[in-house]
Amino acid sequence: MPNKLAEQTSPYLLQHADNPVDWWPWGPEAFAEATTRGVPVLLSVGYAACHWCHVMAHESFEDPEIAAYMNQHFVNIKVDREERPDVDSVYMDVTVALTGHGGWPMTVFLTPAAEPFFAGTYFPPRPMRGSASFPQVMAAIVDAWTARRAEVEQSGADIARQLAEAVAPGGAASGGGATTQITADLLDRAVAGLADRFDSVHGGFGGAPKFPPSMVAEMLLRSWARTGDGRALGMVRETCERMARGGMYDQLGGGFARYSVDESWTVPHFEKMLYDNAQLLRVYLHLWRATGLPLAERVVRETAAFLLADLRTPEGGFASALDADAVPAGSPGGHPEEGASYSWTPAQLVDVLGPDDGALAARVLGVTAEGSFEHGTSVLMLQADPEDPARFARVRAALAAARATRPQPARDDKIVAAWNGLVIGALAEAGALLGEPSWVGAAERAAELLRDVHLHEGRLWRTSRDGRRGPNAGVLEDYGCVAEGFLTLHQVTGTAGWLALAGELLDVVRARFAAPDGGYFDTADDAEALLRRPRDASDSATPSGQAAVAGALLTYAALTGSADHRDSARATVEQLTPLLSRDARFAGWAGAVAEALLAGPAEVAVVGRPDLERLARLGTAPGAVVVTEGPLTAGRDEPAVYICRDFVCELPARTPEEVRARLGVRLPA
Repeated sequence: MPNKLAEQTSPYLLQHADNPVDWWPWGPEAFAEATTRGVPVLLSVGYAACHWCHVMAHESFEDPEIAAYMNQHFVNIKVDREERPDVDSVYMDVTVALTGHGGWPMTVFLTPAAEPFFAGTYFPPRPMRGSASFPQVMAAIVDAWTARRAEVEQSGADIARQLAEAVAPGGAASGGGATTQITADLLDRAVAGLADRFDSVHGGFGGAPKFPPSMVAEMLLRSWARTGDGRALGMVRETCERMARGGMYDQLGGGFARYSVDESWTVPHFEKMLYDNAQLLRVYLHLWRATGLPLAERVVRETAAFLLADLRTPEGGFASALDADAVPAGSPGGHPEEGASYSWTPAQLVDVLGPDDGALAARVLGVTAEGSFEHGTSVLMLQADPEDPARFARVRAALAAARATRPQPARDDKIVAAWNGLVIGALAEAGALLGEPSWVGAAERAAELLRDVHLHEGRLWRTSRDGRRGPNAGVLEDYGCVAEGFLTLHQVTGTAGWLALAGELLDVVRARFAAPDGGYFDTADDAEALLRRPRDASDSATPSGQAAVAGALLTYAALTGSADHRDSARATVEQLTPLLSRDARFAGWAGAVAEALLAGPAEVAVVGRPDLERLARLGTAPGAVVVTEGPLTAGRDEPAVYICRDFVCELPARTPEEVRARLGVRLPA
């Protein structure tokens, strides 16, 4: 019999609707139940494409004996972190503070007042390598609650108090130090710090696991455009080439997996997330714009094709993710395995392609008898450029067709506003630069879905599914990313409505999210009160809400001439300068916006010169806006390209040479 999750819209919650655990969704009813029963709360947080979330669900939440113990001793709450990033943020801070690390699934034990007193991540069903089992952990919690309840409740209250104090305005969440002005020297030192942390062997930053540094790459490309420092461009190019040739990139279907489990981009964690692919599409587009690199253009085209083919929903939006797992044919018990759709053996290549083409595929794509993954299988990597591209294209097509007959990963088809904002901007800009109007059309339809479903009574809602708006209010990153997507769409299409809607979203941000010391909170002033009001400075898989809003404010200012929005953008980025100075890996988008502030950014109006429009869009000037309609074109009738910076205009540009020089165009028209 389904539990209380059966009526939810989240695919992750629905995955647990048939568990024998009596799950509750997050809400006051669950905590009231815990108060009435006098038992603690077991909070489990994850997301639909999370491999270890699936493992713990199969091992423990589907086990009748474990579930019965959970039901007897706890009120059990299941949260989709992608629907409630505010809840996830608050209790992840607790988990990291108590254990030294975080991740999903996240398991936190709370008092009925929602105050945490014990936390962890994945717990196995039986003791393993010195780690306690999930039943052992629960038994210890029950024993402590029964024998020392007052002590446990006091511990929870103390943790909650410390959490609130640690993130007071001006504290760690807003950058962790004194703010400074945005200067070229500040940004140059941030780039030098990135160079010190750069992996010169494999590209990227840090060791295993290694994540795609999308926001850092954008900052480095803008730094290079300002300074001409080949070191900054080299870090982006090396990283992008390594990722595109490695196993993290789908060599058959396009698109990127979430991260690499090793430092060499060989074996991915196979889930494919919308936010990664939206951001990486734009990074590779901007790398192509800077260098003309054919590999970068190919990745843009293939990633766009993946987004449209695999993540687009019937309503015109883009689904959140594809799972890491699939159920292999003949699997005992029908349980999913990570990477089952994607890995190959040499014999499988021969079965599909025959001996000659099979040998070619094995050589070019790095498939060996020893294997690079599990059970003697290999992840496909582009280890060598094929000598006969036409033949290799046929090989890829045949392998892709064969792979399509395998069991496929499940899709988390909820629409997240922020991530759709990212893909709207990426597809609109890429469509304009690469001459693909269908991509611009897809961006428009996704924007229309956000406008028609997610915008309600002047406020933005975080998710929808099957055209049905979800129950959770939008957070700061939703407003920032959607506003930026709308602003890009306005630039590409000239439709005034997208500019107006972006302005309305930013009005809500400034009225409802503003912090007293500058910058913004992650939740609105009328949002559900949690143990603290989240205000995170760091980028994670997406730009921090503060950095995303700062970028949208600056773009809006450049398009409209609003000094007020520009000042707010600058003040917000200055809140993030301590983190940018300390470690720009976690403030890449703040650095990118700061580069745009230093550059003006360029405000470009193309009037009556369609021959120069695409050339203007090919410019690498950091954060430049380019329009053919809108406030920037008002009162300008003479055909020319008008370029202003910081609301001060240069003489009109009328030749390709002038446009190239002023906007940093590197490619042929």
